Amino acid sequence: MNREKKVIRVLVVDDSAVVRKVICRELERFADIEIVGTAVDPYVARDKIVKLRPDVITLDMEMPRMDGLSFLARLMKHFPLPVVVLSSLTPKNSETALKALDLGAIEVLCKPGEAYSTKDIAGPLARAIRAAAAARIEPRNGSRVPVTKASVPSMGSLSLLKETTHKVIAIGASTGGTKAIEAVLTCLPATTPGIVIVQHMPESFTTSFAQRLNEICRMEVREAKDNDHVVPGVALIAPGNFHMVLRRSGAQYLVRIKDGPRVHYQRPAVDVLFQSVSKVAGKNAVGVILTGMGADGAKGLLAMHDAGAYTMAQDEATCIVFGMPKEAIKLGGADVVLPLQKIPHEIVKALQK
Repeated sequence: MNREKKVIRVLVVDDSAVVRKVICRELERFADIEIVGTAVDPYVARDKIVKLRPDVITLDMEMPRMDGLSFLARLMKHFPLPVVVLSSLTPKNSETALKALDLGAIEVLCKPGEAYSTKDIAGPLARAIRAAAAARIEPRNGSRVPVTKASVPSMGSLSLLKETTHKVIAIGASTGGTKAIEAVLTCLPATTPGIVIVQHMPESFTTSFAQRLNEICRMEVREAKDNDHVVPGVALIAPGNFHMVLRRSGAQYLVRIKDGPRVHYQRPAVDVLFQSVSKVAGKNAVGVILTGMGADGAKGLLAMHDAGAYTMAQDEATCIVFGMPKEAIKLGGADVVLPLQKIPHEIVKALQK
């Protein structure tokens, strides 16, 4: 018996009548998405949330009477709902969008008319709404992802990691990944071998993401540039709208930043990175796939596994969306499946072997 696909009920919150019209018009193209209402500001949104009970909210950050961050903080405290943030593409707004993710927003996209033309917004926004609808919403108390003593490498690990300069760690994530990546990187020693990361995120937002991580991690974290070397103590994050691949020059690893078709609707794509790591680093790599919607990275993690890399996937209980790890596990690409808080310790253990 075929089950009827659940329709996702969406409330659009934006002070711009033009943006509201564009979003509603574009989302009407999808049979599984229904616009149940719109709101010009958070006060109108509050009343419509109570009345309409939407499944997902799209939220502008700059609005009259109350800004998006303040509204989001109150919403996640008193009436938690999946939220997709729409933000104009500026450095200031990129930082605001990251704060929104900290507060509990599920996805961040660029507003129509900025990075996307109106015809380009439909697909990414629909996918973000579906991811938000599938996400696990947790009560927000201002705390970060819990870290246990078991997840923090011992001091004895620090000197041992100095001998692993020929190793490379590849990490991929999507929905919920900003918090998951933060939880992993903040627990790793400054001497950890070079890390390459793909997090699905719009262009320029990755710059702010890397800068924020650099402020709180023992490793140096930065947005990758073409021909950057992958060296111990440095984590490189693929820039939004570009693929990142691992290459080798003599005894050294480096990354290439390139254009190319989207893979699994994504650029950067985790599969593109993981496939290159499997070919270039082989058994000298560690692969980690974290929370995210879809299947990006599943085949790449399997390729890394088959090439001799040690591979791990985040478990369902700690994922915001158990999509990408689930697909990797189904393919047999993960050597171990672990809760998020145990992944940093497992990375260090793998590097010591």
